[in-house]
Order: sequence, then structure tokens, then C-alpha cells
Amino acid sequence: MTYPGFTGQDFDSLTVPGLEPRMNAIITHIRPKLEELGQSFAPFLSTLCGEEMYHHVAKHARRKVNPPKDTWVAWAPNKRGYKAFPHFEVGMFESHLFVIFAVIYESPNKSIFAESLRKQASRYKKMLPDHLYWSMDHMDPGGTPNGEVSIKGLKEMAEKLRTVKKAEILCGLRIDRDDPLLTDGERLSSTIEETFTTLLPLYKASF
Repeated sequence: MTYPGFTGQDFDSLTVPGLEPRMNAIITHIRPKLEELGQSFAPFLSTLCGEEMYHHVAKHARRKVNPPKDTWVAWAPNKRGYKAFPHFEVGMFESHLFVIFAVIYESPNKSIFAESLRKQASRYKKMLPDHLYWSMDHMDPGGTPNGEVSIKGLKEMAEKLRTVKKAEILCGLRIDRDDPLLTDGERLSSTIEETFTTLLPLYKASF
């Protein structure tokens, strides 16, 4: 599958001042690409995961004042929504594109993945490439590369995920907004496929 890619204008949409103007920019420039990405990768992820995967493009409908700092498309095994399920996402902050696996705080599967991460921290550390990053806050554009996270650090993440109600965890790839990969639809699609395949064991460990 091929994809048109992302441009500087797409990333700049996330810096437009004001809720309504920014939402207009997101709807105009980014959302059509996320929708296309969602439809394109649903069959791939369905085959990869062995179950029907549905795409959900962020609508930011609850926002009344503060404009969103990021936007995304998520895939989950549920037609109505994704937040209660372990899921995959492709999205963007103004600084980068992200391709991730996530279990956010709404999901009752947090404890399942937390236990897997606690028991298999060493395996995950070795299995994942050093450049993939871990984060415990989907609203924070930062994160820590796997190459810089210790086994002890992963176990501490697992404990926080298990015991803190609002805790969440995500792992994946960051692609800088200036990386030429983002404008090469064929290479970008291949990179997303490879990343989802690499992250599949984390997804499987969440059920």
C-alpha cells in the first residue's frame, strides 16, 4: 500500500492559535490523510492481529477551550471505540510523527500488560530496537528510547501501570517532521508496517 505522506503544512496546523482555527486546519490538512491511513492499514492490521481491526480518527469533540497539541488515527478490535482497548496509533505532534502501541488509562487491560511487562521486561528490552521509545503519558511528546531504559526501569513502569489509576503506557517510533521519509509515501507505509509488526508482541501480551 502507498500513502501520500505528510508535509510541513500538516505539522504547522498544530501550531495555529485558537481552538476553532486549529481544528479547521486539522480538519482541512491532516484529517483526510489520517482517514486514508486508517482505511488503508485496517486490513493489514486485521491480518497481523488475527482479528478485525477498526480505525478511529480523533475528533477532539470534548475540547471547548484548549486546542489539541496532537492528533491521530487509532486501530482497535472494536467498531465503536478504541480507548478501552489496547490499540495501535499513527499521529503527530508539531515536532514529529508517531507510530505506536498504546494501553491508555481507560483500558481495563492495563493490569494484563503490566504483569507481562513485569515478568518479561528483559525480553522486551532485547526484542525491541533501541530507537523505539517508551512513554507513560500520551499527551507528552517526549519519551525515553528503549536503548536508554533499563530492565529495572521497565519493571518500574509496569508497577506504575498496575497501581496508578491514571497511568498508561505506549511504545513506538518517532519520526522527526523534517525527515524526508515522511514525504515518501511508499517508504513511510513500509516503515509503519514494520513498526506495527515489531510491536505486535506487546499488543498480544495485553489480552
